[in-house]
Amino acid sequence: MTILTRLIRLFVVLALLGCLLGVLAVGGAYLYFAPGLPAVETLRDARLQVPLQVLARDGALVAEFGEKRRRPVTLSDVPPRLVQAFLAAEDDRFFEHPGVDWKGLGRAVWEMLSTGEKRSGGSTITMQVARNFFLSRDKTYERKAREILLALRIDSAFSKEEILELYLNKVFLGQRAYGVGAAAEVYFGKDMAELDLAQMAMIAGLPKAPSEDNPVTNPDQAAKRRAYVLGRMLALGYISQDEYDQARAQPVKTRVYKKPTDVDAPYVAEMVRLFMEGRFGAQAYTEGYKVYTTISPRLQAAANRAVRGALMTYDRRHGYRGPESTLTSLEDPHKVDTVLRGMLTLGELPPAVVVEVEDKRVRVLSPDIGLQTIEWDGLQWARPYVDEARVGPAPRAASDILKVGDVIRLERYQPRADGKGRRDARSATTSDAEWHWRLAQLPAVEGAMVALWPDDGAVAALVGGFDFFRSAFNRATQAERQPGSSFKPFVYSAALEFGYNASSMINDSPVVYDDPSLEDDWRPENYSGKFYGPTRLREALYKSRNLVSIRLLRSIGIDYAVQYALRFGFAPERLPRNLSLALGTATVKPIELASAYAVLANGGFRVEPYFIDKIEDGDGKLVYESSPARVCAECPESQFVARDISPAVDDRSDPATIRTPATSGVGNVAPRVMTAENNWITASLLRDVIQRGTGRAAADALGRKDIAGKTGTTNDQQDAWFSGFTPGMVATAWVGFDKLAPLGPKETGGRAALPAWIDFMRVALDGVEEALPPQPPGVVAARIDPRTGRVLAAGSGGGVVEYFHADRLAGQTDETRTAAGDGSTDRIRERLF
Repeated sequence: MTILTRLIRLFVVLALLGCLLGVLAVGGAYLYFAPGLPAVETLRDARLQVPLQVLARDGALVAEFGEKRRRPVTLSDVPPRLVQAFLAAEDDRFFEHPGVDWKGLGRAVWEMLSTGEKRSGGSTITMQVARNFFLSRDKTYERKAREILLALRIDSAFSKEEILELYLNKVFLGQRAYGVGAAAEVYFGKDMAELDLAQMAMIAGLPKAPSEDNPVTNPDQAAKRRAYVLGRMLALGYISQDEYDQARAQPVKTRVYKKPTDVDAPYVAEMVRLFMEGRFGAQAYTEGYKVYTTISPRLQAAANRAVRGALMTYDRRHGYRGPESTLTSLEDPHKVDTVLRGMLTLGELPPAVVVEVEDKRVRVLSPDIGLQTIEWDGLQWARPYVDEARVGPAPRAASDILKVGDVIRLERYQPRADGKGRRDARSATTSDAEWHWRLAQLPAVEGAMVALWPDDGAVAALVGGFDFFRSAFNRATQAERQPGSSFKPFVYSAALEFGYNASSMINDSPVVYDDPSLEDDWRPENYSGKFYGPTRLREALYKSRNLVSIRLLRSIGIDYAVQYALRFGFAPERLPRNLSLALGTATVKPIELASAYAVLANGGFRVEPYFIDKIEDGDGKLVYESSPARVCAECPESQFVARDISPAVDDRSDPATIRTPATSGVGNVAPRVMTAENNWITASLLRDVIQRGTGRAAADALGRKDIAGKTGTTNDQQDAWFSGFTPGMVATAWVGFDKLAPLGPKETGGRAALPAWIDFMRVALDGVEEALPPQPPGVVAARIDPRTGRVLAAGSGGGVVEYFHADRLAGQTDETRTAAGDGSTDRIRERLF
């Protein structure tokens, strides 16, 4: 036997021995690891971590919360070429091997043993599925053995298509993107079907090193990885040479795209997030919950524009405070771009830098909108700010306002023939040529708006401030501010309940009160500083006469008025027990005031605001559905007045945000807290505020007779309010500084807040027919002498029409009736002069 033959036999024996040892090793490993391996069949019910989605009432996306961005897809949704790109990059023999590519794995082991380095990966797509779903990413031999065994099991239990679908949904692709659906959105702002070949190759190259090969943070390395994937696709015959050349020549252009939302309602989204976290804990962000809110996309957009428009208008009235900063040099375009891109676009006001100043115009550069010109029409408002009561002289040239290098804000507006302009509230019929850019600044003042459907309290729109990303403090649900005269309707309604009529006369004359609950003698005045003598209640309300309101409160009693106000949902601890209550010195949140006005709008029924309609889990199963108390005027249980309605705080949500619905003890029927007669007469008083009083601007702008409401202004104009309603919609607008400070002379509710309400209601009432509430049988009309408030004799000429309870006419009313059960007023001495 030759030496060669012996060597061959030895080699065969060793090979067989090696194979035997390999089989024994694999068998031993299987016997060792198999009992502890998870059941791969659970993959059929595997739940991917899907973020929380907040949706409007029609399903439009409001926001998404979660650590992982994922958009689950089926394999049929994935473009075939994108599948080929992943196969070329990760596992080109995927459809041939049994879950483990022994050839590739052996090659990887040999390279590691011979060079001491790991040059090629041995993991197949199936092995990656095993690792991603069942194992940690620890680099140990034990974990690798488990991965191999699991991959073999998965391949025998699932089809190749099922495995590929699991992989394409689970794989991490950087920038919080999990799965190909999310990656297409994150890197390119597109759906998968819209990706081109270069973009597909870029995404397919990410699984190996999502951070190192990331096109956002390392575009050069990403281009190299993309070229590798394209080369593999060419070698495998997936693409042609021309396609390869064109795709490789494309520059790497990408950034992190936020998930596009349909509705701009970040304050509502945050309310939902807090509620969901309180109810479901950390699972709220991973189980794919869908929360359908009550928000109307159309009305939310209108509220956003209305609040921002009112704040910007107020801000322009008080002058220009100067640029946000000034760049000393514009010679380095990269530095300029870095500065501007580091500034958020807030309130739809993009940042820009002044690059040229001419006599009556300036040229500005913005990274978002490029080079733009601001004409004199967009500059001349910028008188220098002195303080809230004063502005400097009007500018005569652009150089009086700006200089090259100033970093400013821009606002899009539509010029008008009168030289004024309105903010961007563009419609489909508005062309780009109709809109201009003007100098702007982030307003120092803040605002809020809440709109409710009064039949059940559903929140139609909510704005908590100028911009959520400037300040997340939700002024609509958390700010406690004095409502001023916006509170007066509840005092007047209490007086009607007490026995007064809308025609009752109260003397509007100067007075000093020595009230033990106040630090000093109190000398209240009307806003005008004048006194008007005997005044009917109706006239006193629509002209917002302070002294009449104070005398009226003193007459019915403070305790009586407080107890009556509690019916509307006001917090008892925030209602002062002194006569200043008549002027609105209680503290309320805008959502509370809107809820109280909803009672006036809906016929006298207490409803609680709510913002979540229903919640579905990741499988589409309904896990929560709201059941608010609704108005039902015809229901038997609605014929009595519930006098003790106490709000309950929902512990599962932010207490500053929402209350659970009040209950009358009879199903989900909203309790009546005002008689139909009192409600109708009070609403008629508030319609006169619009037609004849401090809210006349609303009547002029909207041209309707079915709107009612009340302005509110606090001492020194620190808060400006307007709350108003129609039978189908109620809204409250507030304007003020976060830190208490005067808004400035004449900045009343009618000037600062009412314009926002008008702009919102213009949209809310579009297409809604005018509808006055029907007059209840218990209300009768009679002619009165406007000087005395007395009913005129039948057949008498002249006079004005007034409305009364059927069993209570002015001539029968005891005008000297005093408060019952309020001993506190006996201690208040009144001095007339």
